[in-house]
Amino acid sequence: MIKKDLGLLLLIVVVGIVVAIINPRFLLPINLANTANLIGLFGILSIGQAFVIITGGIELSVGSLVALLGVLFVDFVAVQDMSWMLALPLILVLGAVIGAVHGWLITRLNLQPFVVTLCGLLIYRGAARFYTADGTAGFAFGQNFPELEFLTAGRSYGVPNTFIALVIIAVVMWVVLHRSVFGRYLYAIGKNEEAARYSGIRTGRMVMTAYVICGLLTALSAIYFAMYTRSISPASHGQFYELYAIAAAVLGGFSLRGGEGSIVGVVLGTVLLQELQNLVNLLGIPSSLNFAVMGGVILIGVLIDQQWHAIRAKRRLVSAARQAETRLSNESSLPVVANQD
Repeated sequence: MIKKDLGLLLLIVVVGIVVAIINPRFLLPINLANTANLIGLFGILSIGQAFVIITGGIELSVGSLVALLGVLFVDFVAVQDMSWMLALPLILVLGAVIGAVHGWLITRLNLQPFVVTLCGLLIYRGAARFYTADGTAGFAFGQNFPELEFLTAGRSYGVPNTFIALVIIAVVMWVVLHRSVFGRYLYAIGKNEEAARYSGIRTGRMVMTAYVICGLLTALSAIYFAMYTRSISPASHGQFYELYAIAAAVLGGFSLRGGEGSIVGVVLGTVLLQELQNLVNLLGIPSSLNFAVMGGVILIGVLIDQQWHAIRAKRRLVSAARQAETRLSNESSLPVVANQD
């Protein structure tokens, strides 16, 4: 863990202690289980967003994708009587294809990620509403899918399976990002894409893969959310989820400039965000202020990131000045050899 991650972990512990003192219900098993479930749901979404952010991009359409893919999954399973074992991989493939399309538009047609994903946000939301005729998609009374419900909304030894899935995905993505050549390439692209291209990295392919990973994890998250709510209103389902994902990534140390961040950080960012949401609920603060809390969290995260960059830049300048001064003093102390000619 880097210093940022340790600092964030300490902050989570401090906030948790404060919340528990203010309202002891925070430590009730049912509240901890519900919080862990939400951490799993939003954590998977945030990891996908993090892979895009590290390249210097942004993915604004994840909330609308959660709605569209969730509607399709529920329709396939509950209405079309498709086996969930077939519907699940089909939705995952569809999410990956959408991510690939975004990556292609950004890398091949040189469109801005903000523009591409903003258009996706509007298109997928409209498609979800059109598909259901602006109605609600859900499971009929008495419809049960025991295996699917256990995997997506059940618990193992009291721990929500969504949280277990987040831990497994986080471990896999940690290896991909921090222990593979692909991960090093993503960091290089985020730091300086042009320099990475000149060094021989196929930047277009790497960026497109990052968007595919984001689309895949968004699709998986959409299935979990669909089974969690069991009823989807396409006009509101998944609304502003992209902000949750961005906030968690920024809190976790991912710079919106790209090239920085860790998987541990984004998971801790998700934990802190849900902890703050839980604090708002337990203190009886109106739920309408949730978005205000999110906005404040993102702003604080960006300010901290900016100050962190400024401090690091000053340290580099001071270090370079000291090295230059030491070099000059060493050169001046060398004996001067007289010319014999």
